Amino acid sequence: MTFLQDMNVSIFTEKNNMIKPATFVLLFFVMNLFWIKAKQLYVDHRTGNDTNFGIKAQPLKDPFKCVLYKMKNIKIILFLFLFAANSAYSQKINLDGSNLVPNNVYMEIDDLHGESIVRVVKDSTVKEADEPTFVRIKNTNFKNGIIEVEVLSRLLPTASPTGRGFIGLAFRINDMNSKFESIYLRPTNGRAEDQVRRNHSIQYFSYPDYKYDRLRKENPEKYESYADMGLNEWIRMKIEIKGNQAKLFLNKDKYPSLIVNDLKQGADRSGAVGLFVDAGTDGYFRNLKITPSN
Repeated sequence: MTFLQDMNVSIFTEKNNMIKPATFVLLFFVMNLFWIKAKQLYVDHRTGNDTNFGIKAQPLKDPFKCVLYKMKNIKIILFLFLFAANSAYSQKINLDGSNLVPNNVYMEIDDLHGESIVRVVKDSTVKEADEPTFVRIKNTNFKNGIIEVEVLSRLLPTASPTGRGFIGLAFRINDMNSKFESIYLRPTNGRAEDQVRRNHSIQYFSYPDYKYDRLRKENPEKYESYADMGLNEWIRMKIEIKGNQAKLFLNKDKYPSLIVNDLKQGADRSGAVGLFVDAGTDGYFRNLKITPSN
């Protein structure tokens, strides 16, 4: 754990929040209990008779109370069902060596309190910016949905003055790693004294034809945005992708920090997910979660 020991940040991870099979059984049992309770409350408001079991119950003075009782229990059942269904559909990715493929990067994995932390550094022989420099996640074929991850960025001792701590996500990566979409952060810009740099804290690009310099030249400010961020701190990224649109949410923000309405690869593109870094970055990733949708 040598590369983690000198971090002046909290790197304790949350417990795995995936729903285990045993939990599904428990939820099913609880749902059945609520269903039985709902049946017991299903009484005839005139006679007080239980219409399902024939058990005598107290008459309800208000004829609408019977309906209200049933609705209350049905709401609980529906809530539990939707919670279980959503948890089952979300996949928290196991960040270990068997599941990760470095592409033009160096990768190191460490286990911290049962949680995998992945360190990623760009291959120094790759000189251009906005290249396919990421760790590819195996067996991911993502088109639409939500990708979430926590990232932490530091500058390498060898970083140039233009190093910004570039770190983020690549998505819809094709089989050859030759086409993909990406949204990444420039943490050093988030609290810079120069407002222009602040406005370039977040960046979208599409490889290979729409790198940041072309997008900035042809559509200034359209594919970049400001958000508060800094080096050496965990930042939660959540990207919602649907068709041609991608929205980036940071930390616990209710509203997106960046909206891209014309993803350059097109609405029908699908592919793998990757952990992206660029020049001069000592990048760390944890708690990757993918939730696909139609």
